[in-house]
Amino acid sequence: MPSTSSQNGRPAGETSEARIAKALAHPLRAQILQRLGERVSSPGDLAEELGAPLGVVSYHVRMLRDYNCVELVRTEPVRGALQHFYKATARPTLEDATWRTLPSQLRGELSNGTLTALVDDLAAAADADKLTDPEVVLTRTPVELDEKAWKKLNKLLAKTHEQALAIAAESAERGTDGVFQTELALLHFKRA
Repeated sequence: MPSTSSQNGRPAGETSEARIAKALAHPLRAQILQRLGERVSSPGDLAEELGAPLGVVSYHVRMLRDYNCVELVRTEPVRGALQHFYKATARPTLEDATWRTLPSQLRGELSNGTLTALVDDLAAAADADKLTDPEVVLTRTPVELDEKAWKKLNKLLAKTHEQALAIAAESAERGTDGVFQTELALLHFKRA
């Protein structure tokens, strides 16, 4: 008789898209996955950063591990216990069709979390005088579009995102010499 579930209780053959959608079903998990995509961290550090109880953050990190979205990188002894450090193995992004199936409240919470992180990162970069670099790209362009143009521009931005990830992968293959952290944010929204 064929197996219908994987080792962690998830359905066998579940797509990574479905796995990530389930992982993002809770806004705190989405925030945790975003942070672990940026750096290796422990549940204790994440709890402090996110202002959430350690037990709750630890539970959601375990859920993300069960969904194969994060992996244990190392452990370190701290005050008689072992502190676990994780990194993301999946990017917290969803295809358009899956995004549309999420409840509107969750889409709003995920969008708000992304925007808050972006504003925080922009403020930190400004405070560190990083936005004065002549190579910085910072553009704001209000445009008027019909529905067809709206969709066409969204497709172009999705392709740009894919190409940016490919460029980052090429950089990672070259090694860590001369590497610095950057951030790319693509926003295209209907104005109020």
